[in-house]
Amino acid sequence: MEIPPFSAPRLASLGHPMMGHPMTRRQLLQRTGGGFGGLALAALLADESAAANEAGLTAGAAPVPAPMSAKRPHLTPRAKRVIFLFMPGGPSQVDTFDPKPQLTRDDGKPAPKLYLGQQRNLLASPWKFQRYGESGLDVSELFPHVAQRVDDLCVIRSMVTDDPNHPGGCLLMHTGERVSSRPSLGAWVNYGLGSENRNLPGFVAIGPGPIIEGARQYGASFLPATYQGTFVSNPDQPLKNLSGTVARDRQRQELNALSQLNELHRIGRADDSRLSARIDSFELAYRMQTTAPEAFSLAGETAETGKLYGVDQPQTEIFGKQCLLARRLVERGVRFVQLYHTTGGFQPWDQHSDLKGGHEKNALATDLPIAGLLQDLKQRGLLDETLVIWGGEFGRTPAREGAANGRDHHPFGFTMWMAGGGVKGGMAYGATDEYGWDAVENPVHVHDLHATILHLLGLDHELLTYRFAGRDFRLTDVYGDVVKSIIA
Repeated sequence: MEIPPFSAPRLASLGHPMMGHPMTRRQLLQRTGGGFGGLALAALLADESAAANEAGLTAGAAPVPAPMSAKRPHLTPRAKRVIFLFMPGGPSQVDTFDPKPQLTRDDGKPAPKLYLGQQRNLLASPWKFQRYGESGLDVSELFPHVAQRVDDLCVIRSMVTDDPNHPGGCLLMHTGERVSSRPSLGAWVNYGLGSENRNLPGFVAIGPGPIIEGARQYGASFLPATYQGTFVSNPDQPLKNLSGTVARDRQRQELNALSQLNELHRIGRADDSRLSARIDSFELAYRMQTTAPEAFSLAGETAETGKLYGVDQPQTEIFGKQCLLARRLVERGVRFVQLYHTTGGFQPWDQHSDLKGGHEKNALATDLPIAGLLQDLKQRGLLDETLVIWGGEFGRTPAREGAANGRDHHPFGFTMWMAGGGVKGGMAYGATDEYGWDAVENPVHVHDLHATILHLLGLDHELLTYRFAGRDFRLTDVYGDVVKSIIA
């Protein structure tokens, strides 16, 4: 039997509010089959609305126009943006920022504790420490340039984590969970605050080499995909398909035509900001073709600035470009920038042997660029509102690994530092024992670090939640305390 097409009388019989006008597909779903199609669509849109509004909005607030629109934080923020300088593999705390004279005196003696059931001998640091700045903080000779910025650093010497293995340790540091796939720290920040520049990605991850666990370190997991990091593997050619193959005027015509079709699709839902956000994504991609090439290009930087970051030297060129690009991005409103020092392998700081050679190579590649970044941010007035974080997934043992002059993984007490963004400069927080083995004073778990980072950005880690699989998830799970003593 041939079914006649819908006509005005048939639309009226279905209860169409505008008799004689065509029914849209959305209206048809809403008015037929008991409305189950419309209910399904409404549920999908409601989930996206929750993702866009749940973080940082008070009850009853109007929906934001798009997921990446700037959102109101829970608290008064001390920082607006983050640069995380991640050193994969685990820099040794007793060779960088946590001097241990007792370890030097007892070099070669049996360690006071077994490690993984094995007896090992203590290994003194091959580098000397010296006090710098008005604060008199100790820094090893591995970091002579960062040492000049020590009064900006808040050195946390009592970090602890749960996993002594690289995959789990990296995931825990980035996502708050060492096994399951969870949203990354940068994705949570994007979700909670949105972007200051809707013409650029809100979260950019930069690493020229392979990254262990890959995209899970900067992904969005069950959060909407719009919050995930945009990965850049080559600062000289950061984003693909920016130029396009269609002339700009032709592309503009195509987008205009698409916009007209979307407006027809939006009949009856003119005030639906969630649908508008989907439509706006096409315009964002178009705008990025103009904005992103300038933001990601280092061509406009002066030779003096390039020298400050070490881009003129082969040893520091790669990480120097990463740091300079990070400054350019946060300067233009990118909310979270993650830098990976990955040159030479997955975990360049993983010195199970040849500790001296490996750590010296890695420090040489990163010391000058990091110091340049801190100086540049400060002289541009950006450091006060930019939280800079340095560290790896764990530290390294104070003992020698076997007969090799190396150190094994160590999660029980290690060092990270933060600068700018509302933290106290020129201070050391917490302490490990006389050998650098265990955190014995004010231990700071990774969950505490995450809670503190969110707090500095104006986000309450207990309120920043997302409902998934029947429960409310958060970055810190059911843990985490803000380390208030380090906040300026």
